[in-house]
Amino acid sequence: MCKEGAYAVPVASSNKHIHLSREDVDRLFGVGYELKKLRALSQPGQFACQETLTFEGPKGQLQKLRVLGPERRETQVELSVTDCFKAGVKPVVRMSGELEGTPGGKLIGPAGETVLQKGVIVAERHLHMSAAQAEAYGLKNGDVIKIRKEGARPVVFEGVKVRCGSGHELEVHLDTDEANAALIKNGDLMEIVK
Repeated sequence: MCKEGAYAVPVASSNKHIHLSREDVDRLFGVGYELKKLRALSQPGQFACQETLTFEGPKGQLQKLRVLGPERRETQVELSVTDCFKAGVKPVVRMSGELEGTPGGKLIGPAGETVLQKGVIVAERHLHMSAAQAEAYGLKNGDVIKIRKEGARPVVFEGVKVRCGSGHELEVHLDTDEANAALIKNGDLMEIVK
């Protein structure tokens, strides 16, 4: 529930997943393999794939990590802090695509495996919105805001980065640790606190 007149945004809780480069698709699934779309995601052009992989860190494996499409320039593994602890990987909070200085690990697929020297991140919480939505909300790309959720476990998340422009649609992204701590479900509304 948001206060009357507040700017409300829907939430998506992001479970562990992987974005693959073309080179790693070939290595893990076979040369020329095409990822199979399972369902569209809320952000335009993004989709969940049928394929899953195993991630291996120094302390163990995480299985059935969903591959997301389309392919990216660099492979990126997004985990929660809890997942990082289970696999024995140092949790490094970053925005998607900011991979320098991040830990790596091994990806295991049906046709092979690949060792990543970098690319494992805990995704920084962020708000997607179109340029028109940003203008209506009085925000711009790169702004840092707070979001609030009332309820049985009320919470204010600070340091939420705004990502706006073409290819973005209104939605705040949290990881499963953040969402679960506040009893937040996909589609719940949170209030922007300026």
